[in-house]
Amino acid sequence: MSEDKFPGWHGTTILAVRRGGRVVVAGDGQVSVGQTVMKGTARKVRRLSPGGHDVVVGFAGSTADAFTLLERLEKKLEAAPGQLARACVDLAKDWRMDKYLRNLEAMLIVTDGREIFVVTGAGDVLEPEHDVAAIGSGGNFALAAARGLMESDLDAEAVARKAMAIAADICVYTNGNLTVEILG
Repeated sequence: MSEDKFPGWHGTTILAVRRGGRVVVAGDGQVSVGQTVMKGTARKVRRLSPGGHDVVVGFAGSTADAFTLLERLEKKLEAAPGQLARACVDLAKDWRMDKYLRNLEAMLIVTDGREIFVVTGAGDVLEPEHDVAAIGSGGNFALAAARGLMESDLDAEAVARKAMAIAADICVYTNGNLTVEILG
């Protein structure tokens, strides 16, 4: 999220973990402005079901901007049912090329339980290595913790919850109030 456009606003932490045939997306609930926690129970992980195909999306950044992108993604998924990669690439193209969309301040993690993508306004559609992806202010903390926990015998949900707890202990813009969605 751009500190120039939104001074003092800090994002969130969203983490996706794929393990044992399941994908878990976890997001914290904190919204901060400067040194103030404005809300601790925001829900930044959502389940979409366009055309009967379940997709889970987690977002960091501006909520209004993220909802605009979620609506666009849902339309892309309805136009290309079951083709998550294509829908994400089409969204990223529109996001980068469209004058209005180009100014949106958010990032997305998108999964259908098989594939995981990080989608950005710079036109990136990234498939994570090591079956772990993270975005937001505490994303790097959660990513590092989850990568380390992938060496354990924990299942996907346990890895995600423990990594998010570690991120919440380190990042002042992340709390332990989680929304968790599971596919697979």
